[in-house]
Amino acid sequence: MLHVVLFQPEIPQNTGNIGRMCALTRSRLHLIHPLGYVINDRNLRRAGMDYWKSLDVHEHADWKAFRASAVAPKRLWLLTTKTKRSFWDVAFADGDGLVFGNESSGAPAWLHEELGEDARVTIPHANSALRSLNLSTAAGVAAYEALRQIGMPTE
Repeated sequence: MLHVVLFQPEIPQNTGNIGRMCALTRSRLHLIHPLGYVINDRNLRRAGMDYWKSLDVHEHADWKAFRASAVAPKRLWLLTTKTKRSFWDVAFADGDGLVFGNESSGAPAWLHEELGEDARVTIPHANSALRSLNLSTAAGVAAYEALRQIGMPTE
């Protein structure tokens, strides 16, 4: 199983889109509080997220609670613009977690330090004048590369 970890996400539509992708790929979604919105039917519907009932989602009060959780992944990869190491150069494994910072500021420095330089990977892009992909696009790109390597779960 692949784990997608959203650290303090701020935009419900992004979480809804990522949740839909996780439901379709049988990946587990972890939401690290505080969230920038309330999870409710209205916010989820706006993202076209009628798949929420099929989603394996776990909410965690904070990063410490996530790390202590029995359902958390053991190995984590931090997707960030603050590295040169491409996610194409990583050998993903079953049970890995892909960690994404929030939309406005990414992952905080202390999280970069905790996970370490070896866990930081980036999604390459051709236009260096631009910063990064939208959160839900980045999560989809990274998740499908990891699933390409480890295999898509079957029914």
